[in-house]
This record gives sequence, C-alpha cells and structure tokens, in this order.
Amino acid sequence: HIAKQAGFKAVDLFHAVESGKIKAIWIMATNPVVSLPDADQVKRALEQCEFVVVSDICIDTDTTQYADVLLPALGWGEKEGTVTNSERRISRQRAFLAQPSQAKADWWAISQVAKKLGFDGFDFKNSHDIFLEHARLSSQQNSDLAQRSETPNFRYFNLSGLTDLTASEYDELKPVQWPVWIKQQPEGAVARLYSQGQFSHADAKAKFIAITTV
Repeated sequence: HIAKQAGFKAVDLFHAVESGKIKAIWIMATNPVVSLPDADQVKRALEQCEFVVVSDICIDTDTTQYADVLLPALGWGEKEGTVTNSERRISRQRAFLAQPSQAKADWWAISQVAKKLGFDGFDFKNSHDIFLEHARLSSQQNSDLAQRSETPNFRYFNLSGLTDLTASEYDELKPVQWPVWIKQQPEGAVARLYSQGQFSHADAKAKFIAITTV
C-alpha cells in the first residue's frame, strides 16, 4: 500500500505529536532531540506521546530516554544491503563486523511488526529479497529510453535489469548507475541524465516552475 498523499515533514511531525494528532511514533536512524531545530518542542512532544519506539545502536541518547520500547539496531559496519550516492551509483554494502547478539536489521524489525499487524508481503528473508522488490517496483509501469514515447509513465529511475539477480549475483554486484535497463549494462551507459534533451515528463520537456519565497 503506497500513500496517496505526502506525510508530515520532520518539524511538522513533532508538532502533530505534541497536539495529540499522532499518538504513536517509531524513530529510526535519527536522534531528533539533537538534530531538529527546536529541541525543547521535540522533548515536549515525546514526553506526552502515548507510545514511543526507538531503534538505535546506543542505549543512551537524548532520544532513547523517551522510549517506551527500545530496539537494538545494527551499525553501518554490521549491515547488509545497498547504498546509492548522489550520482545515482548503487553499491553493495557488506558487513565486516559480526552482528551483536540482540541487534536486528531495520528491515527485519519493520517486517515483523507489519506481519503482526496482519499485512501481507513482508516475508523477506534477507536484504537480497528486499532489493529484488525494490527493483521490481522501480520498473512497474515504466519503460526504457528507447520506448519512452509509448508510455506516459516513463521514469529514469528504473532497475528492471536487476529484477532477477540471484543471491550470488546480488552479493557480487559491482557499483552501477541507475537507470539499469539490462543486467549486463556497460559502465557509463547513462553517466549523464537528459543528455538527449528528454526529461521525465509525458512530453519529454523540462518544467520550470516559478515560486514565491516566504
């Protein structure tokens, strides 16, 4: 299920928590009491929130002290998966440290909660399963550049060439830039987007939108 509208941005989220509109929150991979601009407001929100879950690698942070449930997470050197940098390059992230005995991957914790809540589609066994679903969703109702005139849903973010990676192929995946339309895509095949003057809109044109600053 994909949301039909955007959720709250971080600052607005904690205002909604403080007002009582949001009664439960799960904080993962961040320390909002430190990172958000109004720390006192975040503290007030967490103090009165009915149910606070925090996933973290440290037991004692400015945010974990407000947790009703504290889940031990994996550090970056203990995680398996992929990371994507600002030039669209996907790289495998391979753990080089053993997982602490009680710590679990974020995807595992989310999947367990989703299944307990009765949702289907969360029977992931590992990060390979997660990546394959990610790749399939990127290619749904999408096309490659050569066929873009045949569909109004063209998006450059497309991993259709990686949707059938075996576990060993995923483990050995070399850094690659998206879009990836074929599995054996040559290095640098799409090093620069829009070089052919076509953008991700139905008419292939760029959109310039005038805004008024506040």
